[in-house]
Amino acid sequence: MSVLAYVFPGQGSQYVGMGKDLAAQNDAARAMFERADAIIGAQLSRICFEGPDDELKQTKNTQPAIFLHSTVLTTLIAPETVAMTAGHSLGEYSALVFAGALSFEHGLRIVRLRGELMQQAGEENPGTMAAVVGLEGPALEAVCAEASAAGIVQCANFNSPGQIVISGSVTGVQKAMELAKAAGAKLVKQLPVSGAFHSPLMNSARQSLHDALKNVEIRDARIPVYTNVTAKPVQHAAEIRRMLEEQVTNAVRWDDSVRNMAADGATSFVEIGPGKVLQGLVKRISPAAGVRGIDTYADLQKSA
Repeated sequence: MSVLAYVFPGQGSQYVGMGKDLAAQNDAARAMFERADAIIGAQLSRICFEGPDDELKQTKNTQPAIFLHSTVLTTLIAPETVAMTAGHSLGEYSALVFAGALSFEHGLRIVRLRGELMQQAGEENPGTMAAVVGLEGPALEAVCAEASAAGIVQCANFNSPGQIVISGSVTGVQKAMELAKAAGAKLVKQLPVSGAFHSPLMNSARQSLHDALKNVEIRDARIPVYTNVTAKPVQHAAEIRRMLEEQVTNAVRWDDSVRNMAADGATSFVEIGPGKVLQGLVKRISPAAGVRGIDTYADLQKSA
């Protein structure tokens, strides 16, 4: 018997035109996009549907756009029994709405604020990120420890075996890139990002988010949500609140999250939202698992 897990993508999965077919084909979807525009007082639907790409890529827009697309999809999917859920960075908020811990409105408001705070932190404390392929976690953590003499740098996203993203100051990341190449990394590539996400350079965003989360109603989740910070399941509201704050400056432990979900019985993973990033990662982490995605109206019809 298949045990189902829903997973939700994070920043980087967005594309111009996302959700446009959903709104065109379904009245409930169109109403949710219109409601989202009213909640945040901006034309988020237009940015999703029409771009331009530069506007969609702004962190303050990217994060609520992906959250909105994923959340709309969860309301349209034919009912199925989902045993557990998780989301990559921003995607954790989509997972929490699906699990009943956050309302759509509260989730959208806090995700919009999170995007604004992270964009602002990136402007105030410029940094960068880089993808490293071909080094395992302990080896790259040692590289970052050595490179930190040149500036702040740490592992930020443990995405899949041998695929890790580092984050920090420009000098710290560039030194770590040099050392990673010397240590035998197959590929080292600086990423076009607006800040050093999941690093101490996001401390100002974390503090402001901590204050804002005090005013957000968070309920116990009805199913386990595997959090980025620990890669372990949580359901209690107080723990969820703490994890959302901590993930801003802590690493995303996606590799371990998927391994733990599989160990706890998940046999099939469905990515809900734009793109196919998580499908590729899950296949590498848990080759025996079934993997599919729901992004477009056509995907919804196939899954019905």
